[in-house]
Amino acid sequence: MGYRCRIPQHPVIYRNHVSSEWFVLRAAYPTTIDQRTLQEETALYIAAVHGHLDCVQFLLQSGAEPDIVNKTRETPLYKVCERKNSAAVQLLVDYRADVNHRCNQGWTALHEAVARNALDIIDILVKGGAKIEAKNCYGTTPLFVAAQSGQLEALRYIVKCGADINTQANDLATALFEASKNGHDDIVEFLLSQGADANRQNKDGFLPIHIAAKKRDNDDIVSMLIPVTSRVRVKRSGISPLHIAAERNNDDILEELINAGYDVNFTLSFDRARLYEDRRSTVIYFSVMNNNIPATKLLLEAGANPNIDIINPLLISIRHGCLTTMKMLLDHGANINAYISTHPTSFPATIMFSMKYLSLLKYIMDLGCDAESCFTCEYGNGPHPPIQDQRQQEDIPQNPKQPKIIQFCEMVSTPELSRWAGPIIDVLLDYVGNVRLCSRLQEHLDSYSGWDCIKRKADWSRDPGDPWETIGKYVKGKRQRIKVR
Repeated sequence: MGYRCRIPQHPVIYRNHVSSEWFVLRAAYPTTIDQRTLQEETALYIAAVHGHLDCVQFLLQSGAEPDIVNKTRETPLYKVCERKNSAAVQLLVDYRADVNHRCNQGWTALHEAVARNALDIIDILVKGGAKIEAKNCYGTTPLFVAAQSGQLEALRYIVKCGADINTQANDLATALFEASKNGHDDIVEFLLSQGADANRQNKDGFLPIHIAAKKRDNDDIVSMLIPVTSRVRVKRSGISPLHIAAERNNDDILEELINAGYDVNFTLSFDRARLYEDRRSTVIYFSVMNNNIPATKLLLEAGANPNIDIINPLLISIRHGCLTTMKMLLDHGANINAYISTHPTSFPATIMFSMKYLSLLKYIMDLGCDAESCFTCEYGNGPHPPIQDQRQQEDIPQNPKQPKIIQFCEMVSTPELSRWAGPIIDVLLDYVGNVRLCSRLQEHLDSYSGWDCIKRKADWSRDPGDPWETIGKYVKGKRQRIKVR
């Protein structure tokens, strides 16, 4: 059996054989009945684990101590509860085994019996003096364990015995919270019928409805929690269950919460938002970030404002290259000229996010994005400061109250975009009137012979109203000079 025995009666225990051997051993070794193996297991413990009732009874009658623990502080009573051996439980309780002994995790025999929904054993333990409100090292009572593991019959019994329906673990989670977390519909229904409080937060400030919104197919539990959950408590938590449903792509729950009147423009509290690197705050941001088109449509039709977040969700849709989401957002008022306040630029961030995708850049230009701002440079034809790589910029102390405004010419001069500079400028020039390229943009166009035609287009766009200005006309890459009278 894998046991290293050092007392003579253990082999007899394994065979579950009570005979004259026992009496011989008992007479020969009167003081060894409670001796233990190297695993700290007594003969009684081994007999109980293997369900050898005759041996258990003989040892108890012979004076074996029922509460000697093994290395993990488990008693014979604890192990027979784990094995759901009600006859052995009754036998040990009759011989005054400690029904409230705790293992090294703080679990009692009642915790173990409840976790296994063993009603006959629970009844024996309770009648034998087991404490209903005993807590393990995590602060969970037998009632909490029953709710957590989905054992409805055990839960009903414990409640009838007077267990606290709103018991909370060390992390302040309630039994209702755990049942909602694990998707136990019947447990949630029973707890609510017994007056369980749906407005007790865990240590992280979450309510049962928050945790229920995390799990897919938890619609029924969310439906039960909606009418008993305080909207004021939700507001105080700093996060709406809508946020969680959107983050987990639980569209059915999202729709259910919207239909129940939850505010689609509820924003994360500052403490919640700063947990995300992008400082997101709205529900719709989560849906757009997940590229969840049905959820985005659902929220927009319910009145979600797409212009609240520090980073406009439109910018995220551009990054994803999802024209469907972009169109929906723009149709519902998203700002085509959105900027990012924490990373200020002299031109719309929508242009910055679409620079590498020329077809996308043309699309947002067609929708009216401000192209002229790209050619408004504070340095003009004068010298520009040298371009610094990212590591140099990180070494320079920044004033958080006055972040530096990035010019368009600086952006396209970065190593990631410099090779795209010509085509980007080419697209933008089609959407501007009179503009003059700054010296850095001129340098870019001069740096590559293939961009000569773009430079000529820029020359023509400087002052097309001058009747003697040379107009660039391009046919198959060749320039024709036409003087207008």
